[in-house]
Amino acid sequence: MKYINNKLNLLLIVIAFSVTLTTFSSCNNDEDVVTTTEEDEVAVVIDDTDFETTDWTTATHSKDADPNFDEVFEDNAVKRLDIVITEARWQAMLDDMTNLYGTFGSGAGGPGGGLTETDEDPIFVPAEVYYNGIQWYRVGVRFKGNSSLQTSWQNGILKLSFKLDFDEFEDDYPQIDNQRFYGFKKLSLKNNYDDKSMLREKVATDVFRNAGLVASHTAFYTVYVDHGEGPQYFGVYTMVEEVDDTVLDTQFSDNDGNLYKPDGDAASFALGTYNESEYVKKTNEDEGDFNDVASLLAVVNDESRITDPETWRSNLDAILDTDVFLKYLAVNTVVQNWDTYGRMTHNYFLYNNPDTSKLTWIPWDNNEALQTGKMGGSLPLDFSGLNSAEWPLIGYLYQDSVYKSQYDTYVQDVVDNAFNVSTIQSLYTNYAALIQPYATSEVAGYSFLENGTDFQNAVNQLNTHVSSRAAAVSDYLD
Repeated sequence: MKYINNKLNLLLIVIAFSVTLTTFSSCNNDEDVVTTTEEDEVAVVIDDTDFETTDWTTATHSKDADPNFDEVFEDNAVKRLDIVITEARWQAMLDDMTNLYGTFGSGAGGPGGGLTETDEDPIFVPAEVYYNGIQWYRVGVRFKGNSSLQTSWQNGILKLSFKLDFDEFEDDYPQIDNQRFYGFKKLSLKNNYDDKSMLREKVATDVFRNAGLVASHTAFYTVYVDHGEGPQYFGVYTMVEEVDDTVLDTQFSDNDGNLYKPDGDAASFALGTYNESEYVKKTNEDEGDFNDVASLLAVVNDESRITDPETWRSNLDAILDTDVFLKYLAVNTVVQNWDTYGRMTHNYFLYNNPDTSKLTWIPWDNNEALQTGKMGGSLPLDFSGLNSAEWPLIGYLYQDSVYKSQYDTYVQDVVDNAFNVSTIQSLYTNYAALIQPYATSEVAGYSFLENGTDFQNAVNQLNTHVSSRAAAVSDYLD
């Protein structure tokens, strides 16, 4: 089966097999199925453009409504979201994943091992989304993620992350022009990959926000997907606010600046790595102005950091909000988050805040936080072993006595406040009690849990971890 074009309002799906009769029938989900008499081919045309948005209200669906954070990102609740996709469109999504990453359940990387490198995202298809008995229409739905997506797929686990875009198909369906979900255009449903506690994405983001940093809102959801055989429980997900949607709109006074999601060698800002294609723009995409990131790379690597540190700091402060970066660095290192800058050349945003004309660091993708980690593990608090030339935004700033003192102050503040042992352990207790019934009722093939004790063991490890980090900070600052 081949998905011909996901931006047509008549979606054509071609199925190859022998046929000699001509038939017509009406199906569910507003589908008209027509089969031709041509040998070896059947064309199925889905025409679902004739519908009314009967559940549409200003508060729930309109672009005119302000984002309702209390409704969508309630901390102390587990909400339910249902996604309904036609059987043909679901199959198209699965076929596309097979083309990108190999056969479902084939093992990591297929015959050759390792992860498949691709610049393509999985395809969007129209789907219906239901929440609290209310319908959202022809919502763009696709699978999302990188290593977490591939590994889940190749290990035969269908608990995959989703990206929702509520007006992705507005050109095809005029009825949903500027459709929103309580004021949100785009949302991510993260599958809590490699996290048997299912708390890391939520808690790590809470810590960043409680430390006074710009970061996404998050909330717990159970997700059910109906792709033709009734609702299937896909498990506990973490809903994550998209940075290029409401984070910019609500946490900055001006959303017209350049937003980057760097990915690749250039994301390290090491000397000689400059590559505009790797500074992926999420705003102002049609403008070829990359002067801000080019200036940051040049300034951080300038030799004046050795010959004239005061001038170097002044020039760096003019292009990068170093105070925000050092606070972020303190939080990220205290909580231990390895899957980002310092180990990996991805998983952060940079926003050129028009109010300051400075690039502001925004954390992203925290499911691997709150543990020692992989790929050499999280960086130590003193960054020993770090190659400063490879990671200059950490190495060179930490080598500077003024910046190091500022970083150390933030490290102490993190364990005193946003990552205080008693506060975080209480949070773990509350969140674990909240999601435990839903986590432990996940089903085989849609869960990363292997047995009934995995969830509580993982929560216990988190409680031990926060205590160990307080001790590590004490040892470091002493």
